[in-house]
Amino acid sequence: MQTRDSHLGLNLSAGFASVAVALVLVGLKLWALASTGALSVAASLADNVMDLLVSSAGLGAILYAARPADDDHAFGHSSIEDIASLGQAVLVSVSAFVIAGAASLRLISANPPALAAEGEGIVVMLVSVVLTGALVLWQSRVAARTGNKVVAADRLHYLGDLFPTLGAILALWLSARFGWSQVDSVIAILAAAYMLRGAAGIGLDAFHALMDRSASPEVLAELAEIAANHPGVLGFHDLKTRTAGSKLFVNLHVELDGAQSLDAAHAIAAALKARMTEAFPRSEIIIHQDVWRG
Repeated sequence: MQTRDSHLGLNLSAGFASVAVALVLVGLKLWALASTGALSVAASLADNVMDLLVSSAGLGAILYAARPADDDHAFGHSSIEDIASLGQAVLVSVSAFVIAGAASLRLISANPPALAAEGEGIVVMLVSVVLTGALVLWQSRVAARTGNKVVAADRLHYLGDLFPTLGAILALWLSARFGWSQVDSVIAILAAAYMLRGAAGIGLDAFHALMDRSASPEVLAELAEIAANHPGVLGFHDLKTRTAGSKLFVNLHVELDGAQSLDAAHAIAAALKARMTEAFPRSEIIIHQDVWRG
């Protein structure tokens, strides 16, 4: 059985790998953009800059969220993930609008600039695909072993990055083969729209978490089922949840037989908490014991 320290080590390895890959890709695509002048490359570069910010924030969030609760933060530090995500969503949105605006101006221009060095640009984009694919494979392995939602979310983000990268490869190839340089602007606009869609999802999730929105109906239903079927629990009420980053907070009142001993009642509540924690490892669960009134 893996320990909490081993899980933290794996999560950190995924975080550091994510930051390292993002740094390499930003450097490569800066060179590719300067060489080709392709806006599709600029879109892919902007996405990688966002990746670097997201990955750095994710790495910081893994470290900060791992800190235990203290006097000033009685419920831990996992809300830092939501704060970082909200800021990242704003940055992604601004970049997407800038790219879409520049692409639109190039589309309506009577003399749009021609692309250059398409072959070198394609090589850079292919290297990006290989590096991103390798990172996703490692993140998949770590997420499967540790269940860390930050790593899992970062993995999904990098999977999404393959779209603008492959789009840039297509735009550069069409420009080199047929001279269709305007395709570059179209793909850049599509990539910007994709970035906006992702930013909206990230920002909305972070906003809901910061507003203490309840967990999903599926999570609530599973918690209710566990409580209803637990031995010794005669009823339950006031099931309340909220999320903070990748952490789930649960508050529940269970109704127990008042004739049993305090030790027996405590054992039932402790066993129920253990079952819920097993189902939702990243959770903080508080169970109140009430007397069943029939």
